[in-house]
Amino acid sequence: MNSKKDIYLSVVIPVFNEEDNIDILLKTLVDSIPRLSYEIIIIDDGSTDGTWERVKHYAIANANVKGVKLVRNFGHQHALLAGLACAQGLCIISMDGDLQHPPSLIPAMLEKYQAGFLVVNTSRDDTKVATLFKRKSSSLFYKIFSFLTDVPMAPGLSDFRLLDRLVVEQILKLEDVDIFVRGAVEWLGFPSITIPYEAGKRFAGVSKYSLRKMINFARGSIVSFSTKPLVLGVWLGIFTSMFAFFEIIYILYQVLNHKTVAGWASTVGIISFLFGVLFIMLGIVGTYIARIHIALQNRPKYVVGELTSNFDL
Repeated sequence: MNSKKDIYLSVVIPVFNEEDNIDILLKTLVDSIPRLSYEIIIIDDGSTDGTWERVKHYAIANANVKGVKLVRNFGHQHALLAGLACAQGLCIISMDGDLQHPPSLIPAMLEKYQAGFLVVNTSRDDTKVATLFKRKSSSLFYKIFSFLTDVPMAPGLSDFRLLDRLVVEQILKLEDVDIFVRGAVEWLGFPSITIPYEAGKRFAGVSKYSLRKMINFARGSIVSFSTKPLVLGVWLGIFTSMFAFFEIIYILYQVLNHKTVAGWASTVGIISFLFGVLFIMLGIVGTYIARIHIALQNRPKYVVGELTSNFDL
């Protein structure tokens, strides 16, 4: 399948307030890409610093560097989706803009692609750069995601990967409210291989992923790929119903033996427990209903505000 301008490789990089990283990122990338036709697409996800000005500067100096500015911050996954939609290469590599994804790995990824793998994943070893909490919580998320969605996902996978254009076209057809590209790639099931790498230190700035964003990301990813939380409600209902049934027997026993006052604490306890379970299930059901509501509104996942002058879509 030929791309619009026979570009062999597209490198897609979502960024948010990465002004201090743009220069070294693009220099390192250009030095790492083999001699082939390529484009580097920087998606500015609503940055409020000088990121976009740096991108435009490089787009003037190097025709292979292109920029897409979103009108506001739509989130990393939606910005990544915007980059995939704009990419024209026969294969597309996505990566972060903080240099923790080493550009030096690109030649090895291309070798695996040329060997016939339509998906070349990478698995990070971030022992030296990530906190213990982040490593453990990430590992726990992958285990929970794999269990609830039946989409096996190994710990350490990231958005640093190579995709054949055929895979990208299938991803762009998905209508998920909260797109989770990592999960979508695994769910599609194209032939893949994984290359390990050691994550480097962030060159400048701090991570934009707060604990709240990570929790929201995890929740949206699981809900996008699984209905098991709803099925869990059925089993919780059965369990609590049995528990309540035995509680009723206990209460009747207390009444027959004129010991109703003694059973007051357990009665209040079981009622509190049942209401707690009820509200948890209402929250789960409400989450799914909210996603249906958002999907019916059919709002765009991102809105492009500006393109660099050398962008020819």
